[in-house]
Amino acid sequence: MHWGTLKARILAHGSVRLTGTYRFHPEQSTAGPGAGGRGSIFFATSQGRIRLALDDYSLLTLTADADGSARLTGPDIDICGHIEEAVYHCPRQAFITLSEGCIFSCRYCAVPSLPKYIKTRDEVCAMITAVKDDIDAISLTSGVIGSVEEDEKRAVAVVQAVADFGIPVGVSIYPLPGTPQRLKDAGACEVKFNIEAATPTLFHEMCPGLDYAATWEILEDSVRIFGRNRVFSNVILGLGETDAEMETCIRRLTEIGVIPVIRPLAPSPGLPGLLRPTADRMLRMAEFAKNALAKAGLDPTQAKTMCTLCGGCDLVAGRDI
Repeated sequence: MHWGTLKARILAHGSVRLTGTYRFHPEQSTAGPGAGGRGSIFFATSQGRIRLALDDYSLLTLTADADGSARLTGPDIDICGHIEEAVYHCPRQAFITLSEGCIFSCRYCAVPSLPKYIKTRDEVCAMITAVKDDIDAISLTSGVIGSVEEDEKRAVAVVQAVADFGIPVGVSIYPLPGTPQRLKDAGACEVKFNIEAATPTLFHEMCPGLDYAATWEILEDSVRIFGRNRVFSNVILGLGETDAEMETCIRRLTEIGVIPVIRPLAPSPGLPGLLRPTADRMLRMAEFAKNALAKAGLDPTQAKTMCTLCGGCDLVAGRDI
């Protein structure tokens, strides 16, 4: 079976039940899919990696031996690989949440319900110092605590400090006009500003208080500042959009030079009735994105930081399919 097809089937489940003798510490998320949950584990083969939430009732079972070798089984799935330990949030990256918690209340996101905590610049530098020999990238994300302006100011200060490590730095925060240039000047090499929903109607329903049109404008500005293949945007698959609406969003992103990160919905109590997208739908949208990216001359495999470099949560066009 082609890797992309198999990965889509696994991602459609999104979770795994763990068994075996391997001792490890599940990765605990404070941002993104799985934030506030029990944790997750990375399963990898020679073809790629997958991040799966821990769930004792999952239809998938991951049996891991003491040496880290593992076998993933479930409906129409039987594949051998190994466990990849996360450094911070994912393998080979210091992917650090600066502000844990958020003043906004996006319906698909658990971050606003988490205890609020802001990491200091010195704390982040100490975290990176402890793992600098085991990482290829520094990726910074953040909720918004206080105000968007305060959060951006903190992020810029941290980027300035960690740029001295000489490791590529990527940043994903809620942006303001001028944010891309300030992050670039501080030392960031890539940014990810998230459109989140395929249509403005869905965005306003899911993300009250956030500005859809302004984010598009800032993404365009980001491409001018950072260059092509250095600007990314999450679009959640499964919020109620049609395939045609998702395709329109993907095409619009690629036409302005932005690489879309098509993130399968993680169902939550805030979204009753919405289910995780099927494997077939993930594959359709990933294939469409692959073609749109090629037409625009964009290459996700050039990513130096963040989600597209990791690829655990999504199908990465050009790598997985």
